[in-house]
Amino acid sequence: MTVRAVWNGTVIAESDDTVVVEGNHYFPAGALRREYFSDSSTHTLCPWKGLASYHTVTVDGVSNPDAAWFYPHPSLLARKVRSRVAFWRGVEVQVVADEPAGGTGVSR
Repeated sequence: MTVRAVWNGTVIAESDDTVVVEGNHYFPAGALRREYFSDSSTHTLCPWKGLASYHTVTVDGVSNPDAAWFYPHPSLLARKVRSRVAFWRGVEVQVVADEPAGGTGVSR
């Protein structure tokens, strides 16, 4: 199963290795298309995951402040989200059915 994050009509992250926590897909940091991300100074505290940091997502000049979050040093309880990024604020997370071997590559 491949999962994509889409903002402003552009795929900003894609992976077949997401971790779902509290209904959010956490993408490996390496799955992000870094040209669309910039650091934010925003931080929030989750009682069980720890201190979250954020990225602003910008595509074609349209910015979505703090649309991506991650835990640089998650708690032991949340260690499975280490080095992973999740999305909100209008970023669409799409689960894409994988094509069978020998598929045409054509979406229907």
